Amino acid sequence: MPPDQSWLSPAAHTVYARLVHAELRRLGFSPDAIRSASDVDWDILQQDSQFLSLETLTKLLDSAIALTGHPGLGFAVGMHTDVSAHGPGGYAAVTAPTIRAAVEVVEHYSSLRQHLGHFVIEQVEPPVLRLDEEQTPSQVREYLLGHFATGMLRLLETVSGLPLQQEVTLEWPLPRPDWADQVAGHAGKWIFGSDALRLHLPAGLFAQACLGADPDAHRQALRDCEHQLQHQLRGGDLSERIKKRLLGCEYHYPTLAQMAAQEHMTARTLIRHLGNEGVRYQQLLDEVRSEQACWLLEHTDLSVELIAERLGYQDTSNFSRTFRRWLGCPPRAYRQHSQATR
Repeated sequence: MPPDQSWLSPAAHTVYARLVHAELRRLGFSPDAIRSASDVDWDILQQDSQFLSLETLTKLLDSAIALTGHPGLGFAVGMHTDVSAHGPGGYAAVTAPTIRAAVEVVEHYSSLRQHLGHFVIEQVEPPVLRLDEEQTPSQVREYLLGHFATGMLRLLETVSGLPLQQEVTLEWPLPRPDWADQVAGHAGKWIFGSDALRLHLPAGLFAQACLGADPDAHRQALRDCEHQLQHQLRGGDLSERIKKRLLGCEYHYPTLAQMAAQEHMTARTLIRHLGNEGVRYQQLLDEVRSEQACWLLEHTDLSVELIAERLGYQDTSNFSRTFRRWLGCPPRAYRQHSQATR
């Protein structure tokens, strides 16, 4: 496996990629222009319950940044991120009793929507929020930091009903960028070169009641969040667990019967449960193999023959035919295209 397999692990819900697509359309780019800017299939955005891998998310953001020429695009996307995009955690935040409680909900349940970073309350009064980054690739870090900053500000303005941007001091963990003037209005004061992204909020904000405070609705929303979190901690749906197992098996892919044994069930039961989720074992195996094949073609110098062998294909021509079915082009053409677009 390539040195860092985390690139193929789930990183963010597709809703955040759909928000990028919506922002590009808002800026006047046509669907064809957006689609042609990247070799990633934007149709994956319609898979509501799916997470994008870090590799796929980075490609999508890279293409959006290249299309607009603006690494700070995330600031605009964050400000257009409705609270509903955050799923059950967003609804729990809106119905929380106080602003502090809303922030604590977002902090605790952030993993239900993404595994890129999360805000923590560094100081209560006056409030200071710090972003703890989990995985923010350098080539799209400016985008992600901007999205985190304004996404949180949009949420705080929604639950409080207050225009907060000019009341906020924003610490930026990078030198002042060339495009700083384009986003200067998102905070009243900027501090560049900090050790972390921080939002310094107005004194007394945490004690204020949320506009949508609703005890009954909040309790129900928290139950939904906790249910989803426990589901996630157990490995998610069966198809999600199997895909994670396949990603971690170092190219020694188990048969259907072997995978069923790992899940403590018969092969027939595994087939039935996967069918209930609308997938087949071979489909999951193909998804993992195609992701790993693309990664190896883009990030290593291994020959197509060695990649085919590593992925379990004894016949290189069979691998090439299968790859063409997956991506619409042969492996060598895919490698040449990916190198040309870097």
